[in-house]
Amino acid sequence: MRGDDGVGAAVAAQLRADNIEAFDFDGDGAELMEMWAHQGQVILIDAAVSGAPLGTVHRFDANSDVLPRNFFRHSSHQFGVAEAVEMARVLDRLPRNLIIYAIEGHNFNLGAPLSKDVELAVLDTVDRIKADIAP
Repeated sequence: MRGDDGVGAAVAAQLRADNIEAFDFDGDGAELMEMWAHQGQVILIDAAVSGAPLGTVHRFDANSDVLPRNFFRHSSHQFGVAEAVEMARVLDRLPRNLIIYAIEGHNFNLGAPLSKDVELAVLDTVDRIKADIAP
């Protein structure tokens, strides 16, 4: 893991502990589009760098919001989350419901743990996701 970039995996692990289906994914945007191709509802979690305070949780409805590309600039992929969403939008391949949580990170060094504020944001994000998927 690369420090705060592990926030998505941390949220997924907590969701699985609560018996909610969740997957870890560290591929590029093209693979991401394939993963969600036949899904009705997708909630994606990634680290962000926007200048907001560390641990800030941003929520986007990708079906109606344009994602700020600069939020995901820490990614090691050339074709990342924002690019995948916009490409899927152009190709009319977005899931019916795509929510993206972007959690403000700071330390993306290889082998570093999650920052304390990002760890705290994990539980908040899990609670928000549970509200999103509640019937």
